[in-house]
Amino acid sequence: MIQKQDIDALNQKFASESPETLLRWFLEQCEGKIALSSSLGPEDQVLTDMIVKINKNAQIFTLDTGRLFPETYSLIEKTNMRYGIKIRMYFPDFHKVEDMVSTHGINLFYESIEKRKLCCALRKLEPLSRAFKGLDAWICGLRREQSVTRQAMQLVEWDEIHNIIKINPLIHWSEQQVWDYISKNAVPYNRLHKNGFPSIGCQPCTRAVKEGEDARSGRWWWESPEHRECGLHKK
Repeated sequence: MIQKQDIDALNQKFASESPETLLRWFLEQCEGKIALSSSLGPEDQVLTDMIVKINKNAQIFTLDTGRLFPETYSLIEKTNMRYGIKIRMYFPDFHKVEDMVSTHGINLFYESIEKRKLCCALRKLEPLSRAFKGLDAWICGLRREQSVTRQAMQLVEWDEIHNIIKINPLIHWSEQQVWDYISKNAVPYNRLHKNGFPSIGCQPCTRAVKEGEDARSGRWWWESPEHRECGLHKK
């Protein structure tokens, strides 16, 4: 089993290797105890394509917050059909969501950072904790150039919150590399990306951005850039 103290050595080992080489090694070393946590974004779709080509039985899951775009649900089905897989879907505890909405309102997240983080915690973080049960490692589609909050992230990290290895195979990739891979390999993607949505989350918390704007500027746009994370990717 890979331990926290192995992180530095693993970053050195795979510093110059391809994402596929990194994925193949971890999928073999952590077989049955590793999964891709997919947000259905272009990076995660690239990783899905890579993973399925290495091991079609590898675990892939997503979090259904209950407030996703219709186009996102369509992409889940299209991806399942394209690769002959079944992406596992995790839902929030409806009792907790009912209590939150009854107390704070359906669109509480616009009122304060605290309320927005409460919504993210119930709709994303709690289901993620359940998805992690029995896992030793999780794969993410993070890239450093996506936002100021991701500049210091590494290829391989230790998730202190969940005590699990976190792998970011595309951390050094550019947006152009992602879309070149999608085009070359006919990877399905959310059609909203062609309508000004570079980053797509829950429908009420995502809007289109103008050309030249930061890719994450359409997520929780009413907050300052340093707060635009849901809590999934804190160290």
